Amino acid sequence: QVQLVESGGGLVQAGGSLRLSCSAPGRTFGSFAVGWFRQAPGEGREFVAAINWSTGSTGYADAVKGRLTISKNNAESTVYLQQGSLKPEDTAVYYCAARTSTKSVGRLPAWYDYWGQGTQVTVSS
Repeated sequence: QVQLVESGGGLVQAGGSLRLSCSAPGRTFGSFAVGWFRQAPGEGREFVAAINWSTGSTGYADAVKGRLTISKNNAESTVYLQQGSLKPEDTAVYYCAARTSTKSVGRLPAWYDYWGQGTQVTVSS
C-alpha cells in the first residue's frame, strides 16, 4: 500500500497562483507515474496532469495546458503542480494518484492504484 499526501491548496483570487505538492511518506516515487486529478462539486473526477518519474514524460489536460506545470523533485521525492492564471472554474478538490509504471502516464482515474485524500483549491472571482 502506498500512502499519498497532498498539500498546498487554499483560497486564491482569480489570476493568482498556487503550488500543490504530493509526497509518499516513507518511500520514493522512483518507479511510479504520478497524476493529478480534480473533482468539482457534482462533477466526476477529471484528469489534470501526470508525470512519469523514470522518464520525466508528462501529460496535460487541454483545459489546463499552458497554465499548469507538473514537475518532480528527486531529492524531496515530491511531485508538484504549479498552477497559474487560476480561474473560478479551477475550483475543485485536487487529488494526487500513483501507479507503478516506468514508461507511461495515464489519464483515466481507473489506471491509478493509489490515491491521496485531496486538497481543496478555491478560486474567487
